[in-house]
Amino acid sequence: MTIEISKEVRQQAIASIERYFNENMDEKIGNIAAGALLGFFLEEIGPIVYNKAVADVQERLQSRISEVDLEVHEDEFQYWRKFERQKKSR
Repeated sequence: MTIEISKEVRQQAIASIERYFNENMDEKIGNIAAGALLGFFLEEIGPIVYNKAVADVQERLQSRISEVDLEVHEDEFQYWRKFERQKKSR
């Protein structure tokens, strides 16, 4: 699965890579090289991050699903109990 990003996000990411190189590395990186590096990261490293995010969401959903019965549980056969409570309160 190829990770796609919008043109605007791609431009921002390239600018961020260029800035990182300018501030942290001894040599600068050009726009084309930064774009190539971004492409490499999206193809090579992106799936790792994506798969981790999917696993985290699955875990979170499983946790929520296991709580559904507690949140929406209704006691059964309550009709007569309601009348029994009313009789006791009189």
